[in-house]
Amino acid sequence: MGRIAFFSDLMSTLFERRPSGAKVPSRIAVADLCESLLSSKGEVSGTRIAQDILAHYKAMDPAERQEFFQGLATALDIDPDMVINTAESYRTEPTALTLAALFRQAEPRRQELFRRLNHSPGGTAELVRMRLDLLKILPEAPELEVIDVDFQHLFASWFNRGFLVLRPIDWRTPANILEKIIQYEAVHAINDWQDLQRRLLPADRRCFAFFHPAMPEEPLIFVEVALCEGVPGSVQDLLAEDRIPVTETEFDTAVFYSISNCQEGLRGVSFGNSLIKQVVEELRRDIPSISRFVTLSPVPGLGRWLREVAAGNAVAEEVVKATDVGAVEKLGLALRGLAAEFLLTVKRSDDLPADPVARFHLGNGALLHDIHVLADTSAKGFQQSSTVMVNYLYDPELVEQNHENFINNRNIAASKQVLALLSSERTTGRKS
Repeated sequence: MGRIAFFSDLMSTLFERRPSGAKVPSRIAVADLCESLLSSKGEVSGTRIAQDILAHYKAMDPAERQEFFQGLATALDIDPDMVINTAESYRTEPTALTLAALFRQAEPRRQELFRRLNHSPGGTAELVRMRLDLLKILPEAPELEVIDVDFQHLFASWFNRGFLVLRPIDWRTPANILEKIIQYEAVHAINDWQDLQRRLLPADRRCFAFFHPAMPEEPLIFVEVALCEGVPGSVQDLLAEDRIPVTETEFDTAVFYSISNCQEGLRGVSFGNSLIKQVVEELRRDIPSISRFVTLSPVPGLGRWLREVAAGNAVAEEVVKATDVGAVEKLGLALRGLAAEFLLTVKRSDDLPADPVARFHLGNGALLHDIHVLADTSAKGFQQSSTVMVNYLYDPELVEQNHENFINNRNIAASKQVLALLSSERTTGRKS
């Protein structure tokens, strides 16, 4: 048994309060149980009630869960009139007592319910799964978004950087966690255990994940790293079965080629920025020869944009029609120019880049370093970006400055070679 599994089992044994064979409470009792939990003063009794509520919730079908959320949204909401009255009291007499009263009235009772449910063994993971259930319901029940506001507020505190633990993932990591790395890989699918071994075992490969003490066997996010000589421009080369590993004396570049969020129930809680920065520090300390930190990133919005503009751009139209390596290769320079235009000029209504991966890395303070064609020739690569992938450069000396310029001024940091692509190729293929 791995150390993490042993610790988890130990903590479960220490804090488990439910008697053997205890029954799940009836559906009718759940509202009363929630009220009992909110009024409970004793820690042991509160923990047992929380367990009963969570056990009841797990036994619900989807319709019953929606009904449960509807109850939370109404019965445990704030009283607007009380909030206004208490705010008036604070304005008249701004003391610690009136401020505390305002805090109590302005916070939905749901939040305190979730805090008390979190006291149950395994409660944090159950609440993350509960939010995932809620997210699936929201498209058809937008009135329940008020509950998601509560989850986001609480999770932002419970999963802040101070609570997260960075752990290396290697071939010695317990198998149950390795299985989850295979399951959660979201960028370049891991096909089997041999494929995973190729990503973890060689000396020029690293993997790191964030864990939370309350969920010690559930990675929150992980990054896969290739240690290279020079900056790569093809994921096929990085993941080739017959590749020759780079020796330690040749390491000069660390490549973040896959970043995967693992817990959909934590959507909107950002871990990636902290993960990359901490991994950079770990690698700088452990391997001083590495002086360059880049990504090899997908451009998931490019393919859709090319299809949208193809009617007015002959080159984009050719790119969209290109379905094999040879055809794309002939369009290489023009495609790089179109990709530069997309990444640097196509924006959302808030003037941020349309591409989500670009928003993530540029928002972290990275620089758009280079654009590669035929970088991902998989079926997915053709569909989402016509084989294009991008290097974002993380320069520890410039990350904060780039971040500030991006957030405050919407300025995108880009290399000279990328800017040259934009200036020379931006108008190529426009139909008159």
